[in-house]
Amino acid sequence: MKKYKIKPTKKQLLIMKDYWARMNGVQNYYYRSLGELEKEMSIKTGIKDLEFFFCDNEIVGIGQGNREMALIQREKLNG
Repeated sequence: MKKYKIKPTKKQLLIMKDYWARMNGVQNYYYRSLGELEKEMSIKTGIKDLEFFFCDNEIVGIGQGNREMALIQREKLNG
């Protein structure tokens, strides 16, 4: 078993738990905001179920979950 040099104290762990909860709030806000953008984009374009497509934790384009439309890659969307 590996021996770790650093072992957080109870006080440090409480601080980390606070930041973990705060991160979860930011993450929830982020994904909720993306969902709102996707809905608005679908309404404005008239194309149903558009979504931002993720690969390796990055948004790489716009497509549809049902794949009725080809993925539009970020290179075409930038600029």
